[in-house]
Amino acid sequence: MKKITLLLLVAPISVVFAQTEPVETKSDSTKVQALQEVQIVGSRNAKRTVINSAVPIDIINVKDVTTQSGKIEINELLQYLAPSFNANKQSGSDGADHVDPATLRGMGPDQTLVLINGKRRHQSSLVNLFGTRGRGNTGTDLNAIPASAIKRIEILRDGAAAQYGSDAIAGVINIVLNDNVNEFNGSITTGIYKNDAEGDFLPGTPNTPGYELDQNGNGNSYGKDHKYDGFSVKAGANYGFRLGKNGGFANLTGEYVSKDKTLRPAFDFRKGFGDAEIKSYNFMANVQVPLSKNLDIYAFGGRNNRNTDAYAFTRNDGERVVESIYPGGYTPRITSEIIDNSAALGFKYRTGGWNIDFSNAFGQNKFDYTIKGTLNASLEDASPTEFDAGGFSLFQNTTNLDFSKNFKSVLKGLNFAFGGEYRLEKYEITAGEIGSYATFDTNGNPIVDPLTQTAPIDPISGNPRPGGSQGFPGFSPANEVDEQRTSAAAYVDAELDVSEDFLLGTALRYENYSDFGNTLNLKMAYKFKMCDHVSLRGSFSTGFRAPSLAQIYFNTSFTNFNASGASEVLLAANGSAVTEGFGIDKLREEKSRNGSIGLTGRFGKFTATIDGYLINVSDRIVLTGYFDATALNLNVDSAQFFVNGVSTVTKGVDVVMSWRNTFGSSKFEATLVGNINSMEVTHVNNGGLDQETFFGAREIAFLKASAPNNKFGLNLNYERKWFNIGTAFTRFSKVVLVDYAGADNVYDAKIVTDLTLGFQIVKQVKLTLGSNNLFNIYPTKQDESGNTEAGGYWDAVQMGFNGAYYYTRLSFKF
Repeated sequence: MKKITLLLLVAPISVVFAQTEPVETKSDSTKVQALQEVQIVGSRNAKRTVINSAVPIDIINVKDVTTQSGKIEINELLQYLAPSFNANKQSGSDGADHVDPATLRGMGPDQTLVLINGKRRHQSSLVNLFGTRGRGNTGTDLNAIPASAIKRIEILRDGAAAQYGSDAIAGVINIVLNDNVNEFNGSITTGIYKNDAEGDFLPGTPNTPGYELDQNGNGNSYGKDHKYDGFSVKAGANYGFRLGKNGGFANLTGEYVSKDKTLRPAFDFRKGFGDAEIKSYNFMANVQVPLSKNLDIYAFGGRNNRNTDAYAFTRNDGERVVESIYPGGYTPRITSEIIDNSAALGFKYRTGGWNIDFSNAFGQNKFDYTIKGTLNASLEDASPTEFDAGGFSLFQNTTNLDFSKNFKSVLKGLNFAFGGEYRLEKYEITAGEIGSYATFDTNGNPIVDPLTQTAPIDPISGNPRPGGSQGFPGFSPANEVDEQRTSAAAYVDAELDVSEDFLLGTALRYENYSDFGNTLNLKMAYKFKMCDHVSLRGSFSTGFRAPSLAQIYFNTSFTNFNASGASEVLLAANGSAVTEGFGIDKLREEKSRNGSIGLTGRFGKFTATIDGYLINVSDRIVLTGYFDATALNLNVDSAQFFVNGVSTVTKGVDVVMSWRNTFGSSKFEATLVGNINSMEVTHVNNGGLDQETFFGAREIAFLKASAPNNKFGLNLNYERKWFNIGTAFTRFSKVVLVDYAGADNVYDAKIVTDLTLGFQIVKQVKLTLGSNNLFNIYPTKQDESGNTEAGGYWDAVQMGFNGAYYYTRLSFKF
């Protein structure tokens, strides 16, 4: 029998939610339907399939997606494929311009665990700041994984900390790498955005006709208009070959991605509003070799090298401008080199019905910042225009030993598993060159004694000139960090098929961290077949998320820009004298209770799943607002910190419905995927501090923006012989943010339409043409106050702010 694949797709691609094939039964020749896609995530039972799982799982065939869609990054793909997955492109948010924060079921970016081939993936070393979604959170950089290397993505939409440990409050994303052999798959995709923003703009608005920022200038001059921008190229190649004669293989992938900047209408203090420029080089390998009949060795890993370039906020005049270097002002550029390395090695052994898996997985994510088109104003005419600003890195090494066995004689089958995990994490911040962070005196020496040394005075404004590289002050030796911690865990996991119609599952996990202590978590799940076509399923679990090392130790100073001007802000490390002075406690783990109940149904060619969920999270780690810090004598206006600040309750419903039919040589399919979600902040743990400053209406609005009220996608596809056409309609719900002035920024619900046309030129070559956001729909334009977070006429909302994207793709298969 052929393998059957369960797909939940919302982009205009080949969609199969519950494809089945007739199978002859032993009792008679009646044909029945069988689903046989074995899934990894959410169950340690090798016999468990998606359709009979007790929890909701999406299986996405990435090879089909990437050959028939214009979306070139993993976050973009999942944004339109999974019902409660949301991701945002950021602008003017420092590192978050280069790594997109993503969420599942409205939780934080760091409340979803990511696995590769079932093994824990390391997180990004970046912690999200400013008004980004997931503000104050870390997360996993999915875009560091080449899409060309992925066979499928499994998304468990349910709490799973009792099974997999920290971070799995919202669910788990498992990325399964390609294992095909004797097959070459390659593709080249090119695309471009239409630069024609909706709305009426004031004369002279940056990045409107006649006033487009000149990217070859100093960031404060205008050049030639462009009807299109953001040109992108993606080239990927994947090939697998056999190793030996007993099923061994090696599968290798190379991928290159290049994306130019986009520029969209903005205010005078943010002339470079738009997406960052990205150049990314990827390599990934997946290898497995049988050493004997019962012993396999496997290894996988890769390297991603990404270079990015994003505009900061514009310096038009004042003490931050040195006219002899940048007449009329300038817009600094924050560039970064992001290096992501990973490698895993393991052994699988089978004996007496037991499956034993021993593995060690290593991962490292490193950010290095170089600030270009900038200056250190305190150096005046002598200032360089480029600085090494330092950076940070996260190292993780995880060792696992897992045992599992299926006892067929216990009722209808008992799967029992147990095991342990040991993990080492290390976080570092490294200083930049002295000019990137220091303030210099009138003699050109770094100021070490403010009583005897003074900074130069700007002759126009009369204010002292600030130090550090403008756009992104470098990390100083005082910011440097070199910290680590360990954790050890043990778990037990069991699934019992009580009867053909009733499944029970339970898991228990104990985990001890060297820095904050231990935690014990439980999960219980069930599935009951109510009739031949309908099943009831549900689960309850407790969970936790350990504070990341970045949340504990990250510290820096930066300049915050808005329509009212600029202010200097200190982000103080947890446990520092500054945070203790404000009464901020040591960070502790987030705790959760997660419940779900759902129905699954299959009626011939129609399949549906409906799953409701309730997630209660206490002590969520957030980033506070800005407290007055002028009395600290640290040359800053404000201070903020990470804190276990809020408790939330999130409830919602995921819906997936799919119908597929064949008419002669024609195939038609329709899929509806939707999520309805509501988050409530039930408690703000501000202690004796002012609640509005600590975590007020503005911060709450950003938190809720990660959990939009709803998202629905309708996908229609038709295929006949050498031709296919697909359309997708995605509705993004209303979002309300709060601007710097305290006013609501309302983004009305919008529908985005995608279109794709596919032509099988010959058996080995396919041409695809299409458009994402075909009708050039933009979010609701905001007013002229200039109080949006990123300095443009739109904030970063789920649908994006770049408008229509047109692409062509040539795919090869030999």
